[in-house]
Amino acid sequence: MIKGVFFDFDGIIVESTEIKTKAFARLFAPEGQETTKKIVKYHLRNAGVSRYEKFKFIYKEILRRPLSEEESRALCDAFTSLVKEGVIEAPYVKGAQEFIKKYADRYKFFIVSATPQEEIKEIVEKRRIDRYFTAVYGSPWKKSDAVRETLREKKIEARTALFIGDALSDFLAAKDNGIKFIARIHDNEDIFNDVDCLKVRDLTSLSAILAQL
Repeated sequence: MIKGVFFDFDGIIVESTEIKTKAFARLFAPEGQETTKKIVKYHLRNAGVSRYEKFKFIYKEILRRPLSEEESRALCDAFTSLVKEGVIEAPYVKGAQEFIKKYADRYKFFIVSATPQEEIKEIVEKRRIDRYFTAVYGSPWKKSDAVRETLREKKIEARTALFIGDALSDFLAAKDNGIKFIARIHDNEDIFNDVDCLKVRDLTSLSAILAQL
């Protein structure tokens, strides 16, 4: 019987993955079309990794030039300004809002996101869904650590917990903690081609799935 459900946010609760992708393309457009394509490809292949870590990789491995802490903060601030309001206004993934509102009293719900902690909390509050979640985690928390800490603190057995995500980092957070995993498939299908897990296109069938676990 499932007692605790961990949700990634972008692409799981709201349809906001494209907003983040466009922001990366816009930020690095001055680097030229080919370089921007490489950066966007890296971003898409590493969904669930914090923007801070992505910027470090992009500068070291793609742009091959140093990135100071000051420049990194400026990039993070610019990224936030490009995406935050869009994420607040983004539509829900089909079935997500209904499931969260209907079953918040039956399960303990948690958000585990790569978005900075204060930003994801603000987004959740402004969407007026904060009351449905026991805790909201963002970076610098590592997803595996956030799940581990929650299981320990809330005394939830791993066999009664589930993570719903759309990135490899979500799957690994579930695997590292021995909990069940459901992949939400959209344009990320190739990431999960070789991953043995339950896959859904949206969250409309989630209540029925959880009832069987």
